[in-house]
Amino acid sequence: MARTQLCLHWKLPDRPQADPSNFAKVLGAAEFATVLFETDPSQALEAEAVLPLIEFAQSKNIAALISGDAQLARSCRADGVHLPWSKAPAAAYAEARDILGNRFIVGVDAGRSRHDAMMLGETGADYIGFGIPVHVEDTQKAIERRLELTSWWADIFEVPVVALDVTTPDAASGLAQCGADFVALRLSERGSPAATADDIRRFAAAIA
Repeated sequence: MARTQLCLHWKLPDRPQADPSNFAKVLGAAEFATVLFETDPSQALEAEAVLPLIEFAQSKNIAALISGDAQLARSCRADGVHLPWSKAPAAAYAEARDILGNRFIVGVDAGRSRHDAMMLGETGADYIGFGIPVHVEDTQKAIERRLELTSWWADIFEVPVVALDVTTPDAASGLAQCGADFVALRLSERGSPAATADDIRRFAAAIA
């Protein structure tokens, strides 16, 4: 079984600062494979505002993906796009692939639909993700479903599987043990860079 790698959800403010020092401290806490830069869909974000963070991640051989905006990913020379769950995942994937072509990564959160996951994998998605919706009512059930779907996918398919929205080291450990190729951490936005780095080290130890 291949070693599970870490990804990082990183929420971008409306106006990202050009100085990526806090971002650098967080990324320096463990070995990351990917950063999923999340934007606010209601806010227009210029490529120049994101470039320092994109370039810093890439300088560390970390793939930089923009969440939900293939055009922005292309403009700021990211490595690709992460498509959040939607009611029409096939259309969202086709649109992103049309914008980015085959040289860029296009990964998709398949929600809880096995049918959508298989369809997206067959269509050419670079990875399939299973996460926890923001407004889910039964969090524990959603956590158990993410583990079940991740294990199911890892046992059968070759396309990599990403466990999204992981908030505890225990959850990360279970997902790694069931075969997740990547575990994407969603950390508290209130923590200082030092506290966040400590949290990340616990996650890294959990999947080792």
